[in-house]
Amino acid sequence: MSVKIRLQRHGKKGKPFYWIVAADARAKRDGKYLEKLGTYNPNVNPAIIDLNIDKAVEWLQNGAQPTDTAKNILSYKGAMLKNHLVGGIRKGALTQEQADAKFAAWIEEKAAKISDKEAGLSKAQSEAKAKALAAEKAVNEARIEAAKPVVEEVVEEVAETEAETTEETPEATEAAPEATEAAPETPEAAEEKAAE
Repeated sequence: MSVKIRLQRHGKKGKPFYWIVAADARAKRDGKYLEKLGTYNPNVNPAIIDLNIDKAVEWLQNGAQPTDTAKNILSYKGAMLKNHLVGGIRKGALTQEQADAKFAAWIEEKAAKISDKEAGLSKAQSEAKAKALAAEKAVNEARIEAAKPVVEEVVEEVAETEAETTEETPEATEAAPEATEAAPETPEAAEEKAAE
């Protein structure tokens, strides 16, 4: 039985999520597997990979062949390097302490690279936001400048209509006393006039 270390797809349409598994080469892609080694989530940047390195190395030592994508993931997490170092220990080229020191140094270097990438991505994202905000401000200022003549015309028209209404109001106040004289009298006022 040949064993493959490969990805098993999970998740929903458009949002894949993978399990890293050791499975019989004849099994279906999402079918029966021998052991789950970890997970891989490519939906975020940088991708999130959770891998049991010791189990992966054990399967590699037992002859499991990784697929191309799985090999890239194992290399990214250091399982391929650890497998290489274990082979060196078995041949006598390295001691266990030397191999552990090399692997620990590689892990630290990889962690530094990942943190630099995350910092670069967050910086690029903040710069993109700043550029978008500046562009939006420029567009808004251009709109305001384009609208100034129209606003000034509207203000002038409003001022003219207010001036016309103030000119019409004295005539209305002169007409108002005449209207009060022509207004019908109340019955009490009519009786008083009749009494005089």
